[in-house]
Amino acid sequence: MSDSQAPASENYWHLCTGADGISRQKRCTISQFTLGRLGERNSPQFSRGLMQDGNAFVTYLPVGWVGPWHENPEPKWIHVLRGAWSVTSMDGQTAVMKAGEYSYGGDQGCIITPDGLTGYLSAQVVDEPCMQLIIQRNDQGWRNLPPGSFD
Repeated sequence: MSDSQAPASENYWHLCTGADGISRQKRCTISQFTLGRLGERNSPQFSRGLMQDGNAFVTYLPVGWVGPWHENPEPKWIHVLRGAWSVTSMDGQTAVMKAGEYSYGGDQGCIITPDGLTGYLSAQVVDEPCMQLIIQRNDQGWRNLPPGSFD
């Protein structure tokens, strides 16, 4: 395996809070993958380190699940493992992510509009539950990053 086989970039949705306190989404890329071993006995693979201190967990959204308007309490990557879910930001844009797609939730610090909107509205979509892998830092290192920060 050689560096010439490295992925050029991967796409993701970046949910963030603008200076006006309104959440928005932008399609961005993550790049700068490097070839290396993740462990002494592992085969070389391309990776992109994102954190030194954090945690990861799996979530399960049953059919019909809807999360009311809220902010991500901490910045995090949300990778859809199975099924699909939607995220509607305060500016009215809706992104649907299916298995294999992922997004970045960096919408901390949103205002609350007079009609009660803040952060985003999320929902499980399609006819099967949505399973997600969540990766988040345990510090403030990812807070308020603008779209494209992982390019």
